[in-house]
Amino acid sequence: MCGLVGLFFKDKSLEPQLGSFLSEMLVSMTGRGPDSAGIAIYREAEDGLFKITVQSDAPDKDFNDLAAKLKCQVKPVDTHAIITCSEHKAPEIIQKIQGMSEVRIMSQGKSIEIYKEVGLPEDVVDRFNIGSLQGTHGIGHTRLATESEITTIGAHPFSTGHDQCLVHNGALSNHNSLRRFLSDKGVRVTSKCDTESAAAYLTMKMEEGAALGEALEAGLQDIDGCYTFVVGTKQGFAVMRDTVGVKPAIMAETDQYVALGSEYRALVTLPGIKGATVWEPEPATVYTWEH
Repeated sequence: MCGLVGLFFKDKSLEPQLGSFLSEMLVSMTGRGPDSAGIAIYREAEDGLFKITVQSDAPDKDFNDLAAKLKCQVKPVDTHAIITCSEHKAPEIIQKIQGMSEVRIMSQGKSIEIYKEVGLPEDVVDRFNIGSLQGTHGIGHTRLATESEITTIGAHPFSTGHDQCLVHNGALSNHNSLRRFLSDKGVRVTSKCDTESAAAYLTMKMEEGAALGEALEAGLQDIDGCYTFVVGTKQGFAVMRDTVGVKPAIMAETDQYVALGSEYRALVTLPGIKGATVWEPEPATVYTWEH
């Protein structure tokens, strides 16, 4: 059992409050996942710039000279840091980071920033000051670990492609065979968490030319288990439940936003929620919202 939240703004005037709303939503899901928590925030892309979120277990030491090593801007945020470089230099910077044993890449892209850690959701959002962040949309997760140990790396969201990430509630029964299949295709999966295998599968499908919805629909044939997936991209987010719809999800839509929660209580503090259209997503059906 885990908690999922997502928020997509139609009304740009709400963008300064994205972090605040998502923080409240995430904390409300503490009972569904007290082991760790994480949030992906999407901001407006800046022309010519690229962002890489990294994590370290010893940030005071490891981030101290990181800007000098990489020759680009580094903004530490607790155990994470946002590295900003020119888009054309990004492949070189990523290669350098991958050669460092002391830091790990959490996300990369023009819009995405990921913050995740072990601990109660309230503590996680406080340590990264999530409430102060603005953006166009975001997704989040509270974890009750089932398939792997409780670590920062095992926390959601998982990002396996540029400006892509996945949060997941459920359990995948064929994640080991899926991991081997991906390895045979040359796709690297770094953790034993079933969610990362699903994220890497979706990224592979999209790199092969599938649209996000098509990649999710392909997963209905190739990914076994009970699940609700929420996928974030630069343009927006998508939601899909498995063919039976075992894991809960509630959605709400107004003229200002689209929101998702594992339970309705995740949505109750949003503005205008009493007048929103509220529904339960149908099984095996892709719901997508994009800017």
